Amino acid sequence: MKTQVKNRAGFTLLELLVAMVVTTIIVTILVSITSIAIDVWNRSRAELRASRQAKAMVDTLARDFESLVIRSGNEFEWLIVNTEKPDSGPDIPSAAKMIFFTAATDRYNGEIGKQGVDNGGDVSCVGYQLDWTDPLKTGTGDDFETFVLYRKLVNPDETFQKLLGKSTDQLVPAFEGLPQGIQQAQNFVCENIFQFTITFNLEVPSTAPNTAQPVQRQVVIQPDAKGGVRNFKITGQGIVIDGNTDELRSAKLKSVGISLTVLADSGIEALRNTPVRANDKEWLAKNSFQYSKLVHLPGM
Repeated sequence: MKTQVKNRAGFTLLELLVAMVVTTIIVTILVSITSIAIDVWNRSRAELRASRQAKAMVDTLARDFESLVIRSGNEFEWLIVNTEKPDSGPDIPSAAKMIFFTAATDRYNGEIGKQGVDNGGDVSCVGYQLDWTDPLKTGTGDDFETFVLYRKLVNPDETFQKLLGKSTDQLVPAFEGLPQGIQQAQNFVCENIFQFTITFNLEVPSTAPNTAQPVQRQVVIQPDAKGGVRNFKITGQGIVIDGNTDELRSAKLKSVGISLTVLADSGIEALRNTPVRANDKEWLAKNSFQYSKLVHLPGM
């Protein structure tokens, strides 16, 4: 009896090599697509977080400026804005430090009309300041430090007793001398603000003969910038720029422009480990987002 053995089909070496090459190509394409998708997702996540930070800052600033309080015919200081960089941490291009009076809607800690809390005042003093610190105040070192924007709102009663009616160069020390400093956890607004610039749009009466049309002028609060100024002040006698008390005495404030740069978390992490790259446009384009808003002040 003869036994027949059937030949079993298999893969040749050439077929295996072709299959491996095809598989490698497919895996490489999938890895590339996944890497691109992750980068896009991280960028979108960073932009969403940055937009939330920007919205918190811009909306808060806009509300305070929209209810700006200024009274003319006196020697009092009503608004002071100057450029100031944080005492510690990386250098930044610019940051405006502000103190002014406003009819803020969240005065009395939001308990407006509550008996025993609301004493009828509607003018509050508010201050803004940027600092490099840990917003949670954990005291665990510099692992969580970032740029933090603070807003201190002084209730109307304390504003009336300690801050209203301050003449030249008195408002800032009076504000800084209040019992609780601005860098308190309850004054936190947002973080990762790399820089913010305030632009005042003024209407200046024309000095030309037989010309009634006012002149429009922009005043940018920004250090070391062409056309920018370091200090802007509004008193009961008019506007003062960098100590000049004559040029814009009769000018009117028509609007305020808010411009800011928000860093992604990856950018903040880079700042903790490497020198700041404020002038590196490529680095900023990769790690930051730009936002702006114009606040009109028709009543000024």
